[in-house]
Amino acid sequence: MKFIIITGLSGAGKSQAVKVFEDIGYYCMDNLPPALLPDFADLCLYSKRNIDQVAVVADIRGGKFFNDLFKSLYDLEESGFEYKILFLDASDEVLIKRFKEQRRPHPLSTEGRIIDGIEREREKLKEVKMKSNYIIDTSNLTNAMLKEEIKNIFLEGKETMNLTVSIVSFGFKKGIPLDADLVFDVRFLPNPYYIAELKDFTGNDENVREYVMRWEQTKTFINKLIDMIDFLIPYYIKEGKSQLVIAIGCTGGKHRSVTIANVLYDDLKKKGYRVIMGHRDCEKS
Repeated sequence: MKFIIITGLSGAGKSQAVKVFEDIGYYCMDNLPPALLPDFADLCLYSKRNIDQVAVVADIRGGKFFNDLFKSLYDLEESGFEYKILFLDASDEVLIKRFKEQRRPHPLSTEGRIIDGIEREREKLKEVKMKSNYIIDTSNLTNAMLKEEIKNIFLEGKETMNLTVSIVSFGFKKGIPLDADLVFDVRFLPNPYYIAELKDFTGNDENVREYVMRWEQTKTFINKLIDMIDFLIPYYIKEGKSQLVIAIGCTGGKHRSVTIANVLYDDLKKKGYRVIMGHRDCEKS
C-alpha cells in the first residue's frame, strides 16, 4: 500500500495537494492527529474496501498532538510499514501575502504578527522537513503547476529533486525581485530597444532572440552562466535548499533579460531540473 504523509507550512498548499491526491485515486484524510497514524494505516491496510493508496495530512493544526509525529513514524517503521513524506514549503513573503489575501490568522499567531507564527512553525517543522522524501516549494507555483508536479512524482513515478529552480526576468528600473538568490545583470549586451523594428517586441519573440544571441559576448556569457549554475545547483541541493530564485535583469525587463532567462530555462529543463519561468516586467510599459 502506498502511504503518503503530507505536511509543511500553513498556507503552502496542503489543502490543494489533498485535492490532487483525491483526483489521482488516493484515499485521503485531512488533519489526522499524528498519534493515530499507525492505527489509521492498519485500518486502511486491512480494510475490506481494498484501499491501496492513502494520503494523510498531518500538520500543526493538530496542536500538541503534532508532537507525537516522530513517535508515530517510529511505530510505523517498527511495524515494517513503508511511508513517504511530502513537505510543502513557501517563502515568508508569499505565505504572508496568502494569509492577508484570505484574511485569516496564522494558526500560531492568532493574536500577533503573521511572520511570528511562520517563524515558530518553521522551527517546529525543521526536523520533519529534514526527514521528508519530497519537498515542493510552492512560492511560484500555480495550482495547475502543483497538480502537475504531484502527478509527475506520485502518478508517473518520475525522479524529482527537492529543489525548484525559479527563473525570473526583470527590469532594473522597476527594482530587483525581493526573493532573488542570484542576480545577473545583462545590461552590457546590445539593446534591441534601440532598433526600431525590434523595440515593440520582447525576448519571447524570435526576432529579438536572434538579435540578442547573435553577439559573441552573449554566447560567451551564456556558456559561463550555464557552467556556474551547473556547478552551484548540486551544492544548493546538498545544503537542503528547496527553492533557488535566479533573477536576470536588463533595463526595462522586456528584451535582453527575457531572452537570456528563456535560454537558461530551456537548458535546465533539458537537464531534468524542476524549473519555473516568470517574466515580471515583460508586458509592462
